[in-house]
Amino acid sequence: MTVRKATHAGSWYTDDAELLDEELEAWLEAVPAEVDIVAATDKAEPVPLPVGEVRAIIGPHAGLSYSGATAAYAYKSIDTSGVRRVFILGPSHHVFLRKCAFSQCTEYETPLGNIQVDREAISELQRKGQGAWESMGLAVDEDEHSLEMHLPYIYKMFEHRIDDIKLVPILVGNLSFEREQAFGALLAEYLESEENLFVISSDFCHWGCRFRYTWYRESEDVRAVELGAKRKGAQGTPIWKSIERLDFDGMRAIGRLDHAGFRQYLDQTENTICGRHPIGVLLGAISHLFPEHPGSADNGPRLQFVKYAQSSKVTEASDSSVSYASAYLHLPLKEKRIR
Repeated sequence: MTVRKATHAGSWYTDDAELLDEELEAWLEAVPAEVDIVAATDKAEPVPLPVGEVRAIIGPHAGLSYSGATAAYAYKSIDTSGVRRVFILGPSHHVFLRKCAFSQCTEYETPLGNIQVDREAISELQRKGQGAWESMGLAVDEDEHSLEMHLPYIYKMFEHRIDDIKLVPILVGNLSFEREQAFGALLAEYLESEENLFVISSDFCHWGCRFRYTWYRESEDVRAVELGAKRKGAQGTPIWKSIERLDFDGMRAIGRLDHAGFRQYLDQTENTICGRHPIGVLLGAISHLFPEHPGSADNGPRLQFVKYAQSSKVTEASDSSVSYASAYLHLPLKEKRIR
């Protein structure tokens, strides 16, 4: 038995189980019963939570003091009944990969308790995609935070039957569009099953000189520029508002389930969305299930963002911030759908 230790507990979030549980509970309770849709193209009615038939969520992975309140909106969207397995897809921050890698551990530790890893499901996927997958060693597994930061919420959401829940942790590398499609195809049948929940781990824009990204656009009608460290700020539109518009454009492409459109957006803006490849794999899986324009299928998938936040409101070019967003994917059961 190999247990992945909760290596970021005590720094990125508290290692005190009682305090952690209280924090998670408070963030979840703070989410209203109905939430507004964020970055919607058209006016949308508020959505009651939880949402039925949620097969995936997108949520941030920064330190919980920064992103925990935003992540709560994603987790509050879930109806946990029927879920037996949780796939976590997170980006690799420390190791360069051109594929996706599975954990070799049998359990993941959290301050609240351990969660089992589904070795059987991993073996099945390795057989189906021979040569497609890699394995990550324990050191790589424990260095990476994008998977770990979701474990406390996963434990909390399933705490009353945590022994019935198993994880499939997947570290997603720097994938081409074609590989995002290919890995999405391998995972599509699992996304379609009501027994599975996919957690897509991603922060959004990392803005500032320390991230080497100072993209700014005064309005939709003008060309974007890099501000650089020497400029004090921007005339007119605040920098934080430009960042919000930038993120919203990407969120709308994701919400349209437009994999190619999202990739084009990234090519044009170079927005520093660290989970762009896990998001791409999710969009690839949806396009495999709905090959003819998934965003317009009758009674088909619906991805909606329910929360957006920034770590700080940037007003000067010397400032920095990270954006956080939460979304859910509603995917009706196969027998209910009209193709």
